[in-house]
Amino acid sequence: MTQAPAAPKALRRRHDREIVALALPAFGALVAEPLFVMVDSAIVGHLGTPQLAGLGVAAALLMTAVSVFVFLAYATTAAVARRVGAGDLAAAIRQGMDGIWLALFLGVAVVTVTLPTAPWLVLAFGASDTAAPYATSYLRISSLGIPAMLIVLAATGVLRGLQDTRTPLYVAIGGFAANAALNVGLVYGADLGIAGSAWGTVIAQAAMAAAYLIVVVRGARQHGASLRPDAVGIRASAQAGVPLLVRTLSLRAVLMIATAVAARLGDTEIAAHQIVLALWSLMAFALDAIAIAGQAIIGRYLGAGDAEGARQACRRMVQWGIASGVVLGILVVVSRPLLIPLFSSDSDVHDTLLPALLVVAVSQPIAGVVFILDGVLMGAGDGHYLAGAMLLTLAVFAPVALLIPALGGGLTALWWAMTLMMTVRMLTLWLRARSGRWIVTGATR
Repeated sequence: MTQAPAAPKALRRRHDREIVALALPAFGALVAEPLFVMVDSAIVGHLGTPQLAGLGVAAALLMTAVSVFVFLAYATTAAVARRVGAGDLAAAIRQGMDGIWLALFLGVAVVTVTLPTAPWLVLAFGASDTAAPYATSYLRISSLGIPAMLIVLAATGVLRGLQDTRTPLYVAIGGFAANAALNVGLVYGADLGIAGSAWGTVIAQAAMAAAYLIVVVRGARQHGASLRPDAVGIRASAQAGVPLLVRTLSLRAVLMIATAVAARLGDTEIAAHQIVLALWSLMAFALDAIAIAGQAIIGRYLGAGDAEGARQACRRMVQWGIASGVVLGILVVVSRPLLIPLFSSDSDVHDTLLPALLVVAVSQPIAGVVFILDGVLMGAGDGHYLAGAMLLTLAVFAPVALLIPALGGGLTALWWAMTLMMTVRMLTLWLRARSGRWIVTGATR
């Protein structure tokens, strides 16, 4: 006797419970990540302005390097979730280990390049003569933590694929607390200065990687999965990551072009732009948390061969994305009298910031759809389409943004161009989702 399908309301509730259970811890873990840099900045800032400037340059270089490899989390989540859906936990963990080994090899390669080129990188990034020595010292020491940082990315993907976002939250909280304590102790207690801040962060990152590895190794032993590096599996992980790397680099190019255009508009505009970008990024964490839930849930449904379940989950998550975007947009509008003075006391910055902030508020529902569908297609392993769609988006955005200074536009025009960019992304992702071509069932794509 076949089981009757769940009623629409009961089905929505089931999807809602899954989304909340995965998204809330994911949001906490995402917010914890930038707090590392904030703690370092607060502690190092009391050493002096050159030290803080040096930290700013080195931290920007490190974050850029690590963000390029975020595909380690995305690709691993999708691959592991499919195996989980297929009911093969041993293969899921084995797949995750391939991603972790790839992270280790890439991390070692990045360290090998960074150590000898650190002074050149710092100067190329525009560090002043007084800040450059501090930036070089911090970059060289902190680069030793890059393998751990990449392992954390890959291992986070493993646990998300296993439908576990709570462990990454606990590890992130522990890492944040350890980083703060170590920084205070080494910078001031041991009188190591900015080098102490770098060593504190490296130790905290190594501890986080160790915590993740303990969890993954325990799971591998429990399910009989091999821990040894497998050349074929590592190569497959790298191949799956290449399209997502292209997508990430294209997105980074969009943000770099926007910042470069804002800088050409003047000091007031670039100051206001940085504030808008910071708030936009903060709201992105909330939307990205739902997208992470989407990666794990969609991968699991497709791995289980449940195409209809994947469609319904996608539909419900898009509704969540739109609703979240509306709420975030309203919050920005309502809180703008408090937000704007919080970041600057300059009246010119206030006047420039306000209309751009309203554009961001209006665009949040669009951003909600974009983040969710991005997560859905990542969970489906549809990386090649995501790469092509993002390249198309970059091709549309770049000429529009670069023309703004020549046409006499200001920061508000630039953020309308950013809204155009998000609209193009939404259309390309919606067309793909509507076509159903992303729905490929089975333990592997």
